[in-house]
Amino acid sequence: MIRKKELLYMGIANHIEEQIKHEVLKVGDRLPSLRTICIERGVSLTTAQQSYFELESRGLIESRPQSGYYVSYAHKYFRNAPSPSQPIIAKPGEDVGDIISAIAQNSAKVKIMLSSGVASPELLPVAKLNKAIINATRELPESGIDYDRQGNSKLRKQIALRSLLWGGKLKADDIVPTSGCMDALSFCMMALAQKGDTIAVESPVYFGILQLARLQGLNVLELPTHPATGIDPDALKKALEKKKVKLCLLVSNFSNPLGSCMPDEHKKEVVRLMEKHHVPLIEDDLFGDLYYGKQRPLNCKTFDESGIVLWCGSFSKTLAPGYRVGWVAPGQFREKIERTKMYHSLYCTSITHEAIGSFLENGRYENHLRRLRMVLHRNSLQMQRCISEYFPADTRVTRPQGAMQLWVELNRKTDTVELYNRAMKQGISVAPGRMYTLQDQYNNCLKLNYGMLWNDKVEEALKTVGGLAGKL
Repeated sequence: MIRKKELLYMGIANHIEEQIKHEVLKVGDRLPSLRTICIERGVSLTTAQQSYFELESRGLIESRPQSGYYVSYAHKYFRNAPSPSQPIIAKPGEDVGDIISAIAQNSAKVKIMLSSGVASPELLPVAKLNKAIINATRELPESGIDYDRQGNSKLRKQIALRSLLWGGKLKADDIVPTSGCMDALSFCMMALAQKGDTIAVESPVYFGILQLARLQGLNVLELPTHPATGIDPDALKKALEKKKVKLCLLVSNFSNPLGSCMPDEHKKEVVRLMEKHHVPLIEDDLFGDLYYGKQRPLNCKTFDESGIVLWCGSFSKTLAPGYRVGWVAPGQFREKIERTKMYHSLYCTSITHEAIGSFLENGRYENHLRRLRMVLHRNSLQMQRCISEYFPADTRVTRPQGAMQLWVELNRKTDTVELYNRAMKQGISVAPGRMYTLQDQYNNCLKLNYGMLWNDKVEEALKTVGGLAGKL
């Protein structure tokens, strides 16, 4: 019954948001009264109120005492999206390792964390996970202190079952558990490429992937990427035809930092290209569960018939970053991946893997995801509103349909490393765009994270950052 009410009020809120988006309802228009909503929709007063509260939380409407509810913001006022990237093929830029290290080391001094890549603990089911950990120590042989040689069977089964949501046909035996997604990516890269080989990636792309490739001695080919639709398939095709690419790594759904999501036809085309040129595709699907729409997006793995896609993921962005629970479904490369994992990390942390497996098995994950996606969707709209109000007029910003990050493009003269330094003096951390490339580019860009409880302090921090950006 509770779930039905949730669906009713969310349906009303989403319908009104669509009317605002398409300017059926414009800024300043008065919304139908709660009584009218009750009569027209056949719902209770409580449900009608919940739908308007939801729209208020998204920053789209406002309540005026003794007058009613009014449209306060329109989608058309959200800033223009950044242009598709055109990575330069030149000598690498200066090493950004110092920038990455400084941001990590300064985290203890931060009052408002806008540079993070994870959800704040307030949005995660900490108490339930604590119970799952306790239960895991009781249920596992030897209380979980022994090596887990095969990988937690409960966890592998649940990950395989969840693949049905995106058209996957995986079995428990297809899943190789890892200690987080970065371990999964690392094993794939070590197993399938050697020093001097070239790996193709999106641009910009998560700095951890770039630094990992550098540590392994790989050449990184950054390819043009659209802020909404991801990597340019034509650019990838040309790179493959030149036979310079040994491996490809894509964040197919809601990439970090752009938030782009590849359309299904692009995913299908990319897999076809991989099969044609016999080039393995590592698919980082870290954010796929954090969609705002009606259903989870498909994966490249959905269209993989030959096993050439190595599907990687983890629960670090949705449940517990510190538990280090990840996986890879390596397809035809299973033996290589398992051997690499054995040599480099032996086995997984049995207690946390058992705890997450039980959490999924008991049906708690979907309820948690539903609430988390609602909060993140609201926050994304609130942050876009704040950028529109407080940042310089020529600012461009992405409009993600999932995950928890925005990519902001400022005036070309703006140095976002300097912006970071000035913001840190106010206790605010942002992520300079230069971190997300190995080339000398994106110096005027930054990534902002909105995976937190929204409050006046967050809005004030954005106002401060926008003011600082205007002075650079």
